[in-house]
Amino acid sequence: MAGEQDQFEVRFRLTDGSDIGPKSFSAATNVATLKESVLAQWPKEKENGPRTVKDVKLISAGKILENSRTLGECRSPLCDMPGGVTTMHVVVQPRMEKEKNAMTQPKQNKCVCTIL
Repeated sequence: MAGEQDQFEVRFRLTDGSDIGPKSFSAATNVATLKESVLAQWPKEKENGPRTVKDVKLISAGKILENSRTLGECRSPLCDMPGGVTTMHVVVQPRMEKEKNAMTQPKQNKCVCTIL
């Protein structure tokens, strides 16, 4: 019985309403490992998928989960029912090429002073 309590069924809900899972994880699994699982199972036909773990945000019970925390630490007493499936929402934040280029290029001042 104790082994069953250490296991959580987790479903990942994507922004379009489709799901990945449910899949069973131990309570000691950290959030970064959950994100790696999402990356590995991401549907190939979907556009704008995450490239790295940094592009993925997991939300459970209205809170963004930190990579270093474990599934056991993140569980919410309101959402977890014995034998139930916990749904985590997946948000993908891809890097924009324009922002990336803007960060690498030094800023150029474009102001002009006029003395009359």
